Amino acid sequence: MKVIIIEDELLAQAKLEAMLLSLDPGIRVLARLGSVKDTLAWLLQNASPDVAFVDIQLADDHSFEIFRKYPVQFPVIFTTAFDKYLLESFEFNSIDYLLKPITEEKLKRSLTKLKKLEQHFVQGNIMKLIGQVNASGKDRIVVKKGTEFIALTLDEIAFFFTEHRIVFVKDLAGHQFIVDKNLGEIEADLDPKKFFRINRKFIAHINAIEKFKPDNGKIRVYLKPEMKEEIHVSKETAPDFRKWIGAE
Repeated sequence: MKVIIIEDELLAQAKLEAMLLSLDPGIRVLARLGSVKDTLAWLLQNASPDVAFVDIQLADDHSFEIFRKYPVQFPVIFTTAFDKYLLESFEFNSIDYLLKPITEEKLKRSLTKLKKLEQHFVQGNIMKLIGQVNASGKDRIVVKKGTEFIALTLDEIAFFFTEHRIVFVKDLAGHQFIVDKNLGEIEADLDPKKFFRINRKFIAHINAIEKFKPDNGKIRVYLKPEMKEEIHVSKETAPDFRKWIGAE
């Protein structure tokens, strides 16, 4: 297995490499990189690794900037002392998020996850899988739960919503997943008789509308499964919502 380590602390670099080799002597560390700038230069000049272990806070910037400037096709395991970046990490091929201090047990679990998923990363197979499923009649969508990819039928879905620039989907049973598309792309693939774009943050299935009521020209919508925040249809969109829901 070919690995790169992106970490600006030399001691942490060495410690991580030693644990990796202890767990799997067949691992080959191709590069030890300490900054966004150095990592981008290395990626442009070398073949992709099988996996990257990446600290989030580097000397010159957050490592997320690497992946915004150089979209990668290989899996990433983030290593950090902070849990506040967990949601954002899902945007960048993250298969795991290890909180420091990293132990051999944590690392072993990550390598096990990687081995289970490695066939999907070969030649971009994840994107091929998503494309194939979404193209087959537009009746289902591929979602992510932890390290698993699941094909949900559209009739299982209650609503889509965004939070921290990530798109989530909640099914009618209350389970929550991540979707690798924005709401505009999702909306284009949905049946407008069944789904409605409530506002910039929510798209709901008609079966998820528990009740609604007028609210100063807007419409307050109550979804099931329940969301804690208040959800409104704007004054401008209210007539279209009433027509869609059959209230006119």
